[in-house]
Amino acid sequence: MKYDVVIIGAGVSGSAIARELSRYQLKTLVIEKEEDVCCGTSKANSGIVHAGFDAENGSLMAKLNVEGNQMMPELSKELDFSFKQNGSLVLCFDEADRENLVALYDRGVKNGVKDLQILEKEEVKKLEPNVSDEVVAALYAPTGGIVCPFGMTIAFAENAYTNGVEFLFDTKVTDIQKQEDGWMICAGEKTFETTYVVNAAGVYADVFHNMVSEKKIHITPRRGDYCLLDKNTGNFVSHTIFQLPDKYGKGVLVSPTVHGNTLVGPTAIDIENKEGTNTTQEGLDQIREKSGRSVKNLPMNQVITSFAGLRAHEDGHEFIIGEVEDAKGFIDCAGMESPGLTSAPAVGKMVADIIVKQMQPEKNPTFCGTRKGILDPDTLTKEERAKLIKKQPAYGNIICRCELVTEGEIIDAVTRPLGAKSLDGVKRRTRAGMGRCQAGFCSPKTMEIIARERHIPLEEVTKSGGNSRLIQGINKDSL
Repeated sequence: MKYDVVIIGAGVSGSAIARELSRYQLKTLVIEKEEDVCCGTSKANSGIVHAGFDAENGSLMAKLNVEGNQMMPELSKELDFSFKQNGSLVLCFDEADRENLVALYDRGVKNGVKDLQILEKEEVKKLEPNVSDEVVAALYAPTGGIVCPFGMTIAFAENAYTNGVEFLFDTKVTDIQKQEDGWMICAGEKTFETTYVVNAAGVYADVFHNMVSEKKIHITPRRGDYCLLDKNTGNFVSHTIFQLPDKYGKGVLVSPTVHGNTLVGPTAIDIENKEGTNTTQEGLDQIREKSGRSVKNLPMNQVITSFAGLRAHEDGHEFIIGEVEDAKGFIDCAGMESPGLTSAPAVGKMVADIIVKQMQPEKNPTFCGTRKGILDPDTLTKEERAKLIKKQPAYGNIICRCELVTEGEIIDAVTRPLGAKSLDGVKRRTRAGMGRCQAGFCSPKTMEIIARERHIPLEEVTKSGGNSRLIQGINKDSL
């Protein structure tokens, strides 16, 4: 099979690139080793839309961070994903560190971040009554925000798919070979020919880069542990709270989420295992200790789940984006650690521009840049909801009681473009199973809906694809 572009990786960067390429008449394929989009680094992160004051002046990180931040409000409307510009605060706890706070302000101004301010203690406490009494000042960035990382990634992918991009899941790329007029990719039992390869493989991006280039790169999986608190803590802080780096390190953030929870984390622990997403007691203890420095009386007794994600830390701490010098037609999108989520819209445009400039394709005459997400009945008036339920009774049947997710929403999650195939796929699209009981009660019914809508036996429904089956066999005589 011959393609113009093959993208390796269906995370937020790969999906954003796919969406931008779908604006043109290009035959594009996204290959993903997992069963769904957003299963790697993009799945488990802070969901923070960074303002852009942290990256070094003149770096690609700084440029794309600020561009991505500025694109986010309009993009969230076009693609219908959850985004809130809640602003961020970087806390300073010692007058001796004020000069470092000012330096961070100056860096942000040079990076093009708008409306930055340094607030004094009284102003900080007025904005956030629960911050530590030790705070002396803070850097306030009103353009900072929060986003649903699953919703954003899925929105990019769905829009790309409806505009003609192909997606291939459960398929691991094993080899890439240079051909006379492009590349041959071996994936699973299939081979693909393509003019361009886009390497958006997260923590595996160095593996693919090093297959084709003599100039090697190295990516370290950097594990970050998180704790998610119950929704009854959702108003404990209203801004994203960071700590100014000092002798204690950068610390951990405390932030509301777009869904009303409180998120605390992450740690930053370099590991060797590129699949090492297990939490550790050491990591969770760090979260409890360090978050308490930012916010007093943080209700850590309200934790409903903990998890860990991996950041793709490149040795130079910089995005690597562009055509590889000694591998024409191979384009890296590597080292996409924080602020990679924020930068993704700008990254997508940058990579697409590289390909479009060289291939000069025609524009896609049927391209549609908007997408509508799954209907949430809670956003309707009582009258509108009554009409909806009368027309589609499944929207009156609540399956997940913690998050009030209906059967209608789960059906939509399974049957829509690039629909969910597993419990985790449904969870990422609807939040069914993300609440206080962590899927303890809704899983059986959700599994039944998945099996029914996908026309598969119940025992074939998985938690997260692969061999993660929850039922090994059903005794039909017992039913």
